[in-house]
Amino acid sequence: MFIVNVEGAIFKNGKWLIIERSKKEEHAGGLLSIAGGKVEDEGNSSEILERTVKREIAEEVGVEVKDNMKYVHSTSFITDKGEKVVDVVFLCEYLSGEPFPKSPEEVERVLWLSTEEVLNHPQSPGYLKESIKRAEIIIASARNK
Repeated sequence: MFIVNVEGAIFKNGKWLIIERSKKEEHAGGLLSIAGGKVEDEGNSSEILERTVKREIAEEVGVEVKDNMKYVHSTSFITDKGEKVVDVVFLCEYLSGEPFPKSPEEVERVLWLSTEEVLNHPQSPGYLKESIKRAEIIIASARNK
């Protein structure tokens, strides 16, 4: 069995909404990330991944995103505790709210960083860099249409 986790890459005015995870977090504490979290059991449900992304972003950083999310990619990993996780990343369009560490036990601080700043930041793990690169390709391809 896998835990299903979703994340939302939010791009606004040439910058990504990036969180620094709380050092208290079990997984990747103190590293940079995009907002997201675990999918909860809702029984029979549709668009559960999209709803979870919206809920987690609102809970962690107080921001709302639009409904028109685009799938970026999925990965799997094993946590330090040995839990198997499937992670699904969506490109999200900012709707409203001023981001702040609404959930300080999960989020140390909130940053707006360019793609280059994310890719060169010493606290950026490889999987974050990969997600941002892939989301950037989707944005670039939409511009070229």
